[in-house]
Amino acid sequence: MARYFTEEHEWIDVEGDTATVGITDYAQGQLGDIVFVELPAVGSPVEKEKDAAVVESVKAASDVYAPISGEVTEINDSLDGDPALVNSSPEEDGWFFKLTIADKAQLEGLMDAAAYKSFVDGL
Repeated sequence: MARYFTEEHEWIDVEGDTATVGITDYAQGQLGDIVFVELPAVGSPVEKEKDAAVVESVKAASDVYAPISGEVTEINDSLDGDPALVNSSPEEDGWFFKLTIADKAQLEGLMDAAAYKSFVDGL
């Protein structure tokens, strides 16, 4: 499985034609305690770099952008009852949604783990 990152602090795991999307540990740390997550509807299209979900913390509300375009195939229902999963396990159990990849070429230009670490270190 390949993992990519965006400058907006989303991560995306790619396995075949399916991608799982969430926010990075850095992002959840900046937001603080997550109190609510609004996820896209299953079956809805998402567009690369457009808002796909909303995460609210005690500090602020923030959009979560789709790293690539596709159709939402699954959402993380666990976040309804326990949005703090985004804080405790942002890059594993706290994932937001899965999608069917519309165009794998859109993965080009996303960062790998080393590039993302370097990007965050420069902030």
